[in-house]
Amino acid sequence: MKDPVTAAIVSVSLLLSVSTASAQTAGDPIESYCATLGESDHFASDGYPLKDAAAIIRQDRANFHAFGIRDESDENDSTFSSKKNRARLEQMLKNGSMDRSTRNAIVNGTPDVCIDVYDDYIDVTLL
Repeated sequence: MKDPVTAAIVSVSLLLSVSTASAQTAGDPIESYCATLGESDHFASDGYPLKDAAAIIRQDRANFHAFGIRDESDENDSTFSSKKNRARLEQMLKNGSMDRSTRNAIVNGTPDVCIDVYDDYIDVTLL
């Protein structure tokens, strides 16, 4: 590659391919799991009813990991096995996404949801 133009084109091509590969993996979730947000998930550990979708999702993970209360279709995750990470869940949802119909379904029913977990946010969708 003695031709400087060819060398420059090859260099730019390599840089673009590396940046594209990085961009594709930067958006991948750390993990994903699905769960049924059952009746028991709609009540805090001390018995009061939960009216917020994020609180219900957090209680689902506390029930799963800390109390062994699981719905048949609940899947395991490693992120929310720690109490510290469960405490971050509401903020992670504020940083992430969940549409209005999903939020309403969680608060008013017992839907099946899937959750994509990223470093600082979660995305919640109905199954």
